[in-house]
Amino acid sequence: MQENNSNRLQTITVSVGQMAIGFGHPIRIQTMTTTDTLDTAATVAQTIRCIEAGAELVRITAPSKNEAENLGVIKASLRQQGYDTPLVADIHFTPNAAEIAARLIEKVRVNPGNYVDKKKFAQIDYTDQEYHAEIDRIRDRFLPLVLICKEEGTAMRIGTNHGSLSDRIMSRYGDTALGMVESAMEFLRIARSVDYHQIVLSMKSSNPIVMVEAYRLLVQHMGEEFGAYYPLHLGVTEAGDGLDGRVKSSIGIGSLLIDGIGDTIRVSLTEDPEFELPVCSAIIKAAEFLRTSQKPSAFPNSFNGYSKAHATKPVGNIGGGRVPVVVADYSASKSIQPKDLEAIGYRYHSDLDKWSISDAAADYIFLGNQEINFPLPGTLSVILEYDTWLQQPERNHTFPKIDAATFLTATNVSPVLNFVLLDLADADALELAKQLVGFFNIVLCLQATKGSVVAAFRSFFDYAESIQSSLPIIFQAAAETASEDELIALLSIQTGALFMEAKGQGIWLKSSPVCNQANAKFLNDLAFSILQATRVRISKTEYISCPSCGRTLFDLQETTAKIRAATGHLKGLKIAVMGCIVNGPGEMADADFGYVGSGPGKITLYQSKEVVKRNIPSEIAVGELIQLLKDAGVWIDAPSLAE
Repeated sequence: MQENNSNRLQTITVSVGQMAIGFGHPIRIQTMTTTDTLDTAATVAQTIRCIEAGAELVRITAPSKNEAENLGVIKASLRQQGYDTPLVADIHFTPNAAEIAARLIEKVRVNPGNYVDKKKFAQIDYTDQEYHAEIDRIRDRFLPLVLICKEEGTAMRIGTNHGSLSDRIMSRYGDTALGMVESAMEFLRIARSVDYHQIVLSMKSSNPIVMVEAYRLLVQHMGEEFGAYYPLHLGVTEAGDGLDGRVKSSIGIGSLLIDGIGDTIRVSLTEDPEFELPVCSAIIKAAEFLRTSQKPSAFPNSFNGYSKAHATKPVGNIGGGRVPVVVADYSASKSIQPKDLEAIGYRYHSDLDKWSISDAAADYIFLGNQEINFPLPGTLSVILEYDTWLQQPERNHTFPKIDAATFLTATNVSPVLNFVLLDLADADALELAKQLVGFFNIVLCLQATKGSVVAAFRSFFDYAESIQSSLPIIFQAAAETASEDELIALLSIQTGALFMEAKGQGIWLKSSPVCNQANAKFLNDLAFSILQATRVRISKTEYISCPSCGRTLFDLQETTAKIRAATGHLKGLKIAVMGCIVNGPGEMADADFGYVGSGPGKITLYQSKEVVKRNIPSEIAVGELIQLLKDAGVWIDAPSLAE
């Protein structure tokens, strides 16, 4: 799918049927079916749709031996129809199903958190001897599968999920990226002990920050312990749907791909699986475009190598520990009326002569060389091109955008706030940055119009530390593409990778076509989704929603939409919507409330990781969730349009 492999991590090659995964091979894209595995016709039909949408591997759940045995029937039907795409059995809790599947299809995925262990959220203080005895128990149960895979030539993915770490791992390592890594390494050591190496590893979390940290830490540990690297399957689990799901996936997966980490990916959306494949392709394409020119060996091995925060002083309402600001770009609009600002979170009510402001309302609006002839809401400030700003008789809440060289020679600038543009592609960018260090009234608008954007930004932050610059920095990111998925990926990766590393005090997105109201809304929503996904500015309810599979016990997409419609105004709340118990209880640890399938047509509600109500009929379960939110004191009524 991309040609440049030179700056990817040099992982070993793993064969999955006739397909190879690892360094020197394309980054493979995959998805997972949502049909009942025992419904052969439906599963085959959906698998074919996924293959024709671009899937190079298709994963199918096998929750029991019956489903595992039917994988052979599904495979035979696909082969008869001319499809030789490798199949992967998804295994949780059932080693006997894994052992059956390993003899029938090309790959099995096991979760070290529940393959042998059971999760009861118990805290256990193990002695070293007791802990080693547990490892021996795991070896006895896991080794038969390893030997079958070795005998049959079947590949394996050891897939750690943040939400389903075992009580044993949690007791020793806590709810940490290190615990995720060690959970997989225990199983990997067992496989290596019998010279089995056809293994792919994954470290999935619904939180992109945790996910990225775990993968980087895994690379470090494999290098230190084995001197070799196994292929990595990347994904943000339970990413959700729509824009938020695409943003979280782009940031988590893309931030690793640009560093050369990752050999196969899956985007876990709460949508039909064939819709995941174009997003996978868009992320890979964007990452290749943004990829750093450095070799992976030049990068920090752990997440902390990039995570040193850039301390800033406050300039106006920007920097100094405040949440990042959002700039909306209206510079290409021919004229602006009050209704046009609805796209960026401001609605004017003429009958009341007042503005209502959403939680995802932009902080600044860039007008370029035009002016607005109506009063703006007090929370929205204006940025103008410098020459136009100079002509303004009234400059209250109006500030200039000015390039760095001009600012340094100008005699008339804002005493309060100037948006100083610095293009890292310019030969004198670093010298200009050095000359700007002593100013108290500027915010740097940083862009990189040539070269590898993220690498340029990272290098600049290193330079800023060396010259002791504490100026706030807004990322000005632009992208030109006809594909919405590629636009999301390009803008999310180049800004989100840096926000995850505790850098940046604002975001200013631009795209082509440049500006109309629909585009302004899209970019504003995208900016706030990026800030939410990287946990630096919370402006809406967050949904941790699994992508559905054959284990799902209710209509996940319809239910998620109902829950979103009822609770979307509860800013900052995290609600998990899980199709079954595989990851549900574990993911409650990262959610405030959970809605989890517990049987056909039955729902169990959680508050944090504690069960509150069991086996509620699904027809009334959304109402019961709302009542739970009210009982917990977190419910507020949705604001009316006039507020």
